[in-house]
Amino acid sequence: FVSFISPSHPRGTGAMSGFGRLFGKGKNRKGKAPTPQEAIQKLRETEEILVKKQEFLEQKIQQEVNTAKKHGTKNKKAALQALKRKKRYEQQLNQIDGTLSTIEFQRESLENATTNTEVLKTMSDAARAMKEAHQHMDIEKVDDLMAEITEQQEIAQEISDAISRPVGFGDDIDEDDLLAELEELEQEDLENELLNVGEKDLPSVPDSRLPSVPASQVVEDDDEDMKELASWAS
Repeated sequence: FVSFISPSHPRGTGAMSGFGRLFGKGKNRKGKAPTPQEAIQKLRETEEILVKKQEFLEQKIQQEVNTAKKHGTKNKKAALQALKRKKRYEQQLNQIDGTLSTIEFQRESLENATTNTEVLKTMSDAARAMKEAHQHMDIEKVDDLMAEITEQQEIAQEISDAISRPVGFGDDIDEDDLLAELEELEQEDLENELLNVGEKDLPSVPDSRLPSVPASQVVEDDDEDMKELASWAS
């Protein structure tokens, strides 16, 4: 890159002074170091200059290729000179590629360092703010406060239970006696239901007198049954 613009060139002095200002040469060289933001900005400006230089060299290389093709074997000397210039431009282009890679890496590292610095600063500020917030807090006082809150909640619950409890007539009545009385009433109802069911199921007794059957007819009927049984058995 340096070999591309020679210091002896009429423009060389101005170009070198420009790069001197860009890289911090001059009156401020021995002053305080630039801030990370200033350094990052200078690295970006340097990248832009090198990218433009790349584009310029690529154009020059293409021109020398066209020149070598133009002369070819007709003017071999001119073609060889064009190829030599092309090689020099390519060397400078390779140097710029390496320089760009270094500058990009340095800029990214500086950006990461700046980000980490800001993060640490923010975390430090947060830690100081938390310390300030806790400065007037005593853990024993916090425990006492929580215990007092719990106690007041229990008192409030007891008050609510007392308010919701029914008062007045009936507080002196034994609940066991009421249950026993209720059981007696249920047993009495059950017995009444059983009596009613028994009366409904029994047939009613007829009011009229049943007709009488003569005794001789009963004997004859029995004899007929015995004869039929004997004939069936034989």
